[in-house]
Amino acid sequence: MAISLGANRYGKAEIRLVHVERSTPTHTPTDLNVSVALAGDLAAAHTDGDNANVLPTDTQKNTVYAFAAEHGIGTVEEFALRLGRHFVETPSIDRAVITIEAYPWRRLGPHSFQRDGGEVRTARVTVDADTQHVVSGVTDLVLMNTTDSEFVGYHKDRYTTLPEATDRILATSVTAAWRHHRTPGDWDAAYATARSALADAFAGTYSRALQETLYAMGRRVLEADDGLAEVRLALPNRHHFLVDMTPFGLTNDGIVFHADDRPYGLIEGTVRRDDIEEAPQAWTS
Repeated sequence: MAISLGANRYGKAEIRLVHVERSTPTHTPTDLNVSVALAGDLAAAHTDGDNANVLPTDTQKNTVYAFAAEHGIGTVEEFALRLGRHFVETPSIDRAVITIEAYPWRRLGPHSFQRDGGEVRTARVTVDADTQHVVSGVTDLVLMNTTDSEFVGYHKDRYTTLPEATDRILATSVTAAWRHHRTPGDWDAAYATARSALADAFAGTYSRALQETLYAMGRRVLEADDGLAEVRLALPNRHHFLVDMTPFGLTNDGIVFHADDRPYGLIEGTVRRDDIEEAPQAWTS
């Protein structure tokens, strides 16, 4: 029986890093969660226990901290690219994937901040000897429309109990990621444009299904920035059910709802430009 080692990678996951820019009396913190994954000539480590080509994960962690100290952070995309390019210079490593989550803090004073519990900015960079791919994104972007949403005309079978709704609350916690096919002049501005496009499309779309809203959001992001190739979205449907008030002798004309956290519908999809080549390695490597 022939047995061989398949695709593999290794790295240091969830390196927590807080960098404080102190060059002026008004400080600026950058709060990150950085993960590194490396692939290359690593078969011997698996099959023979030979670690000669293994860059220790502890070294990877130290590199992240050292780069922050020596060069600062900049944008998360820039920081991830610097790290990725560095790691592929290791002789045994031919691909590096850097994934970053950035947690927002709201300024209260020159050196005082409050951690926001809202959305998280993300970046995923894949670097090898010849190419690099940058995917920016956001998670936990919570949005809600209290009307202009319906769900009718769907397929029904013997197990269907859901009543049709012509006026419902539509709420979701957006996870979105967009792949750059051209490097923007300003990463922060590009992020702000895409994030605003997501929110504007959600607010401005009369939704006959969350799928329709997903497509409208992805399309709006691509229309807002021609440097983007595709957008991938995951939209959980945060269900809100009208509370039955008849036991109390009361009416409920779309005023009081029960917010149900699970189970929930999960709508996922990709919206892309047809004239730009797909890059699956940007998402799965």
